Amino acid sequence: MLDGWRRRRSARAARTLRILSPLMPPRGYFPDFLTPAEGSGGLECGIDAVLSTPRSQLRTEVGLLASDNPLPPWARRLAEGEVSTLHRLGQALREYHASVLEPAWRDISSRIEGDRRYRTETQCRLGTEEMLRTFAPVLRWQPPVLLADYPVERDVQLAGRGLLFVPSYFCRRTPVALLDENLWPVLVYPARLRYPEALATPDARLAPLLGHTRAAVLEALQVPCTTSELARCAGVSLSSASEHASVLRRAGLIASTRERHHMHHTLTQLGSHLLTGVLVG
Repeated sequence: MLDGWRRRRSARAARTLRILSPLMPPRGYFPDFLTPAEGSGGLECGIDAVLSTPRSQLRTEVGLLASDNPLPPWARRLAEGEVSTLHRLGQALREYHASVLEPAWRDISSRIEGDRRYRTETQCRLGTEEMLRTFAPVLRWQPPVLLADYPVERDVQLAGRGLLFVPSYFCRRTPVALLDENLWPVLVYPARLRYPEALATPDARLAPLLGHTRAAVLEALQVPCTTSELARCAGVSLSSASEHASVLRRAGLIASTRERHHMHHTLTQLGSHLLTGVLVG
């Protein structure tokens, strides 16, 4: 899958990769500050967190990277927190996202949201231990220890802290953990593939049942959104998006809540099952 991504790089992506690649080698250590927890709030929140990394953390983590990898001269300026170099890094992250990730974001988010729903629904219905068993064979639950295939021998002690699971579209074979044990424990793992019957596009599977437009509206709701966002994602008018959302809500496929002047829509469990083919139990 990722080989295809490499072949489709644009000239613009190649330029940004000259900046980003030295900081993210294909194997081994890469700096924790590049994967901040604040990234869960969206691209700009994540970039703001990267640019706000304390100088002491930058110096330590870039130094660790340099111990096993040759770095360009500007990396030393990054390690010292030089403002212009940090802004150059932030701009490279934005450009790479726009040229490589954004065009395929619907497919990426579909895989991630499908994985999250599957794990969450398993936990709600069958309990946490059964949810942990769904990660096999990459992760193996042997109470009270979660074992992971990992390139190096390492123990992570939670010490009463929770463990944040992060599904990744690009993670392959083995999970990834933060090196700094003072940070909140995070485990990035390969997001599961959908069941074979769900690999056909939702429109192809659901259009005969719902119609092309309503299937597109349902597909757009793989990421919760407002009515105006729904109209934009599905390529329909605001009134049409509202009408289709009402029909889907009455059918029990979506749930809607009003917050001030906006109506927010999200898939129900039934809607998720219909759209993704992900079943539990």
